Amino acid sequence: MTVRVMLISPAASTALRAARFDDGSGLDARGLDAARSAAGTLPLSGHVLVSPSLRCRQTAQALGLTASGGAPSGWAMGAWRGRTLDEVAAEQPDAVAGWLSDPAAAPPGGESLAGLCDRAAGWLDALAEGGGRVLAVVEPELVRAAVVHALGSPATAFWRLDVPPLTATDLSGRAGRWNVRLGAGLGPAPAGGAGPE
Repeated sequence: MTVRVMLISPAASTALRAARFDDGSGLDARGLDAARSAAGTLPLSGHVLVSPSLRCRQTAQALGLTASGGAPSGWAMGAWRGRTLDEVAAEQPDAVAGWLSDPAAAPPGGESLAGLCDRAAGWLDALAEGGGRVLAVVEPELVRAAVVHALGSPATAFWRLDVPPLTATDLSGRAGRWNVRLGAGLGPAPAGGAGPE
């Protein structure tokens, strides 16, 4: 059975613009406007899933989506939540160096990269069992971890992937084999063009 999963990254928030680990803040005015302008451009889907963060819920609402279920939460950053990488690195350089080089290392009270990738892989594989079409508004790090799994890449490949705000990443798969289509922007289709499929 084939499943097609469209992962939508949330629109921009204050934390994202400040390059902070998610602090639970919602979308800023520009992010909310961008999401509203993209409403109606997404394909119909049998299942709409939304991560529990405020920015994901606000993005889904602004896009005109009604969740039929929940999606996994973003990366648990523990004591680093709401701080910038530079702030943490100035205070805990060894911890940050370890976290960036060892997928098993975790922020104090947080989740490791390996844990995040395992969680994303389990979720994606469970979706594949159901087949059909799924649209999920999820945190950028969950998109990155899902792509790592879909490509069969090592966890360290996560650091080489960027997921801009309000973009779509399509994954289609069956029987453990995935195909990836990256980075479709959301919003009104350009003249003579088409929006996301």
